[in-house]
Amino acid sequence: MTRAIRSFLAATEIDTRLAGMIGALAVIWIGFNFLSGGLFLSSRNLWNLSVQSSSIAIMATGMVLIIVSRNIDLSVGSLLGFLGYTMAMVQAMWIPTALGLGFNQPYTWIVALAVGIVLGALIGAFQGFVISYGGVPAFIVTLGGFLVWRGLIFWYAQGQTIAPMDATYQLIGGGPAGSLGFTASWIVAILASLAIGYSVIMSGRRRRAYGFPVRPTWAVVTVIAAGCVAVLGAVWVANNYFWPPALATQFARANGITEPPGGLQIPTGIAYPVLLLIGVTLAMNYLATRRKFGRYVYSIGGNPDAAELGGINVRRTIVGTYAVMGILVAISAGVQTARLNAAVTNLGVQNELDVIAAAVIGGTSFSGGIGTITGAVLGAIVMQSLRSGMVLLRVDSPTQDIVVGVVLVTAVGLDAFARRRSAR
Repeated sequence: MTRAIRSFLAATEIDTRLAGMIGALAVIWIGFNFLSGGLFLSSRNLWNLSVQSSSIAIMATGMVLIIVSRNIDLSVGSLLGFLGYTMAMVQAMWIPTALGLGFNQPYTWIVALAVGIVLGALIGAFQGFVISYGGVPAFIVTLGGFLVWRGLIFWYAQGQTIAPMDATYQLIGGGPAGSLGFTASWIVAILASLAIGYSVIMSGRRRRAYGFPVRPTWAVVTVIAAGCVAVLGAVWVANNYFWPPALATQFARANGITEPPGGLQIPTGIAYPVLLLIGVTLAMNYLATRRKFGRYVYSIGGNPDAAELGGINVRRTIVGTYAVMGILVAISAGVQTARLNAAVTNLGVQNELDVIAAAVIGGTSFSGGIGTITGAVLGAIVMQSLRSGMVLLRVDSPTQDIVVGVVLVTAVGLDAFARRRSAR
């Protein structure tokens, strides 16, 4: 049986780490679904799970590059809160009041996001500069950032809740209005399925052209089919989550629609935060595997001295990784503030631990040079699945932290054990 599984994984070229992650995720989902009486695998919970995982997963894709380069960033939670507050103040106070231009201008959400992304990139680059050119350990620099950015929230907002957000900006957070709906979701699913088939086939052709070994035909068909089934299944679940009855009734009245006896059922579809996550994952995966910057990061993580002797500008590359992390934190801050329709003082609290845990559970090694973007996204989903399942079972927050801590230590322990075995 074990030999057959190994042969299957070798033929399909599926990463054993990712396969193990998917298996663990399946066990978690089935277990929580049984314990919750079928609530966990309901369309409503899975849709909420996808939205809740998006913010952490977006930041986890950047944390992979940070950890791969043998560094760490403890400031992402505080930075998220600071950037979220800044973007909230841009649209709720500075543009309407300071500039006297009023609320809900067509450009407000664009300006708010642009300010957050630029500021996030500058702060990230500054921290990376202090680490690489100043010689200060990453742990100390980002620990300082953890304190500074959280303190600045109170310094310029006095701990007030900033609300409401711009109407268009709110769509970034998801919800019934912030989703694609039935038809657009199926169109995205079909296009994604075609893209999966095209990429797998073209990858095989390129490898054959250069004389590299290729997957057997049955393995190609299996990989394409599995990818398409996953995409179509996810969209089916999203379209089976309907708007809340009260909101559907309000929509029907506003549009002069007569409600049927059982009530109006409006499919929600794929949420915008999930689309953002997909876009970020594709972009980060391309950056990590297809661009020189990504190859430089992995080379630095594998052997910093050899990378520098090989002509790689190690310092500049480290600055770049932290700048990318700052941009991703800004995007996550946009998702969280839009979803809450406010910026609150505890925004981003403990997010740094969740992001690091997601990257490590996803297979990123603290020894450097090892880690995948896809694995980090799966790690974020595992983290949120654990929390979501425990919430359904009414497990208290301290116990949730204990469980997540045990899972994190176990993941790191298994990684260390695997590295020791491979070194023998």
